Amino acid sequence: MSVVKRNIVALGGGGFSMEPHNPLLDKYILGLAANAKPKICFIPTASGDDQDYVKRFYKFFNEQECVPSHLSLFRGTTSDLRSLVLAQDIVYVGGGNTRNLLVLWKDWGLDQILREAWEKGIVLCGISAGSICWFEQGVTDSIPGRLSSLNCLGFLNGSNCPHYDGESERRPEYHKLLQNGEIGAGLAADDGVGFHFVNRDLHRVVSSVPDKRGYRVGLKNGKVEEETIMPLYLGS
Repeated sequence: MSVVKRNIVALGGGGFSMEPHNPLLDKYILGLAANAKPKICFIPTASGDDQDYVKRFYKFFNEQECVPSHLSLFRGTTSDLRSLVLAQDIVYVGGGNTRNLLVLWKDWGLDQILREAWEKGIVLCGISAGSICWFEQGVTDSIPGRLSSLNCLGFLNGSNCPHYDGESERRPEYHKLLQNGEIGAGLAADDGVGFHFVNRDLHRVVSSVPDKRGYRVGLKNGKVEEETIMPLYLGS
């Protein structure tokens, strides 16, 4: 009996929405699917199903060896969310407001459907909100005016902070949340860095840009410590 590999790729930044001319991270994600021409479904809930975001998804993935689709909770893609999600090889979650995303997913039961998809072996991935949502906690800008800690789905252990080098407030606020006991230890990613988990274990760290980094971040004797993780650069 074969054991199902549960893959999640959490992007600190990058992908089609931030690096439209750099396909390295998204091609890496496509390569994780069991099928040569995978079905990939975009879930843009965190952006309020922003139509420009959806168009950018199709613009990129229509040019790849895959079958793209999207799931809208605002515009009624389907009434049978479970069948749509479980028919995919990859589910790709976009950025935006993580708090709104979680509230809507739970109301629609999509959080449980995604857990079922993960346990079935469907690849889950995403950027920013679509990264932190998989962890126990995340550093989010969902509340206007400040960065804060947010309890998330808990598929993956620990906390997560995206855009570590791309937004100047991210690093100091993550440190402050740790020191104040408002968030637990976890992983931070520069823009262009992806954490690839197999089951709940960090399998590989990859990047679309040289000189980007991932970090393990936590407290030791009351002080924040960062351990730099050198990613595998996916380019030549």
